[in-house]
Amino acid sequence: MSQPKAIFICQSCGFNSAKWLGRCPNCGEWNSLVEEIEDKETRPFAPSFPLQEPILFQDIKETKKPRIQLPLEEVNKVLGGGLVVGSLVLIGGEPGIGKSTLLLQICRDLALKGERILYVSGEESLEQIKIRGDRLGIRDGDLYLLAETNLERIVNLAERIEPKVLVIDSVQTIYSAKLTSGPGTISQVREVANEIFRLAKRNQIASFLVGHITKEGGLAGPKSLEHMVDVVLLFEGERDHTHRVLRALKNRFGSVAELAVFEMTSSGLQAIPNPSEFFLKERPVGEPGSVVVATVKGSRPMLAEIQALVSPTLFSGNPRRMAVGLDHYRSAMILAILEKRLGRSFASDDIYVNVAGGLNIDEPAADLAIALAIISCLKNKAVPNGAVVFGEIGLSGEVRSVSQALSRVREAESLGFETVILPRGNLMALERDDIGLIRLQGVSTLREAINIIF
Repeated sequence: MSQPKAIFICQSCGFNSAKWLGRCPNCGEWNSLVEEIEDKETRPFAPSFPLQEPILFQDIKETKKPRIQLPLEEVNKVLGGGLVVGSLVLIGGEPGIGKSTLLLQICRDLALKGERILYVSGEESLEQIKIRGDRLGIRDGDLYLLAETNLERIVNLAERIEPKVLVIDSVQTIYSAKLTSGPGTISQVREVANEIFRLAKRNQIASFLVGHITKEGGLAGPKSLEHMVDVVLLFEGERDHTHRVLRALKNRFGSVAELAVFEMTSSGLQAIPNPSEFFLKERPVGEPGSVVVATVKGSRPMLAEIQALVSPTLFSGNPRRMAVGLDHYRSAMILAILEKRLGRSFASDDIYVNVAGGLNIDEPAADLAIALAIISCLKNKAVPNGAVVFGEIGLSGEVRSVSQALSRVREAESLGFETVILPRGNLMALERDDIGLIRLQGVSTLREAINIIF
C-alpha cells in the first residue's frame, strides 16, 4: 500500500501544489495554501440515485417534486414556491447577519406544523441555541437539537431520527473522519457537502447548509460547492441597519429573480411585504439633494431615496468623492458627464452620494436619479415631492431605456406618486391602459430632465 502524500491546497480556489507557496499562482491570494494529506485509499462508491439504464427523452414521465410550504411566505417566493423535499440549500452571509436566526425561525414554524426537524450546530452549544430559541418563542414541536461536528455521527443520527428537514450550521465546522485534514479545508468542505447531498437525495430530506463568505463577499470553499447544491441563497444587510435581504444566486426548482426583505427585531426577523414604503418612511419633504428612484431587485420593483451633498472642499485641488450604496466608478462617471455636458466644474466641491436606509443599488437605472440629486443640491432646489425618476445615462448625455419599466411605474403609482420621469424609449413602449392615472414624462437627454425638474 502506497504511503499518503502531503500536498498544499489553496483554500480560496482549490489550486494544488507539491510544496508550500506564499502566494497562490492561480488566484493571487497570500498565505492561502494549507497542507493536506492526499489519501489514495479507494472508498466504496455510494451513488446518490438508484442505478438505472439510459431512457429515451420521450419515455420519461414528468413528476412534480413535492414542496414544503414555509410559514414565511417571502422565503417561499425566493425558493420558487416552497422548500422542495430532498433538496440541498446552501445559505451564505456575513457573520452575525442573522442566518442562524432565520433558519431557527423556519425550524420553529415547521415544528409547529407537525414536521420533524433536526438542527445540527457545529459552532454553538445547545445552551446558546436555547437562549436564542426562547427569544424567538420556540415552545413545542418535534425540533431536535444536536451540537456535533463529526460527519459520520450526524449522518447516522439523521438516518435514525428521519427528519423532514435537516439544518447544518455550518458546513465549515463539520469534518469527516475519513480525511486527515482539518475542518474548513477544501477537501473537508467538499466531502461534507457531498455526503449531505447523498443523504438528502437518498432519504428525501430537505437540507440546509450554512456557509461562510470571504472578505470579497463570495461563498467560501471550493466553487464546486455551489455546483453541488440545488439552491444557493445569499443573506445580505448592514449591521448598522435593521433590514436584511434574502436573494437566490442559483435555483434548480425556480427563478433566481425573487427577493425577500426582512426587518431584524428583538423577537426575530419580520417579513416586510412592502419594501418601498419601508425605505421611504423617513424621507424628508422639500429638502434639496433628495430624489426617489424606481429600482428593481431581482423581479421586484422597489423605490429608494438617493441623497447627494455638494459642499466647498477644504482641501484645495483634492476634492473628496464618496458613494455609499452605489458603484463608486459609475458615480464618478456621472459626475464627469455633468461637468462636460453642463459646463459646470466640480473641482472645488466635495460630493457625497448615498442610498438612504443602507440599501445597495447596482443597476444603471439609478443614473438619472444620481445626476438630479447632485444638481438639486447644487442649485439648492428640491425635486418635487411626488416625482419618481429612473433611466440610464450615456456618455453623450442621452437618457437610455431600461428594463421592466412598467413594473417600476406601477410601483410608483401604488405608493401615491404623481409623476414619473423616465426615458423616452420606455415611454413609447408603454400602453396607456396598463399605466393608470399617473403622469409620465419622457426625456431623451440629461439637460431635458433637468429643465423639467427645475
